[in-house]
Amino acid sequence: MRCRLNDIRHKEVISAVDGTRIGYVDDIIVDTKTACVVAFVIFGRFFFFGIFGKREDFIIPWEKITLIGEDAIIVSGIIENKEKKPQKRLFFWKN
Repeated sequence: MRCRLNDIRHKEVISAVDGTRIGYVDDIIVDTKTACVVAFVIFGRFFFFGIFGKREDFIIPWEKITLIGEDAIIVSGIIENKEKKPQKRLFFWKN
């Protein structure tokens, strides 16, 4: 089966462990030396229209992808947020 990036972006990513919806594929990481897909990237969701920042991005390695179907992508194993970004601080919060 051949897929374009536009086709993959409309597929929902679902965890095979607990059946939760992770999101939709937003980007793909490609190794330029071997021209192989390394990982899928799912951007973090925004809090309150982006005013309160956003969650971390999900990076799903190619090895964790079990099945790419017509409507969904099934991922095995526990997916963690690999890309840590600094949290946006509000002016009225104190640490």
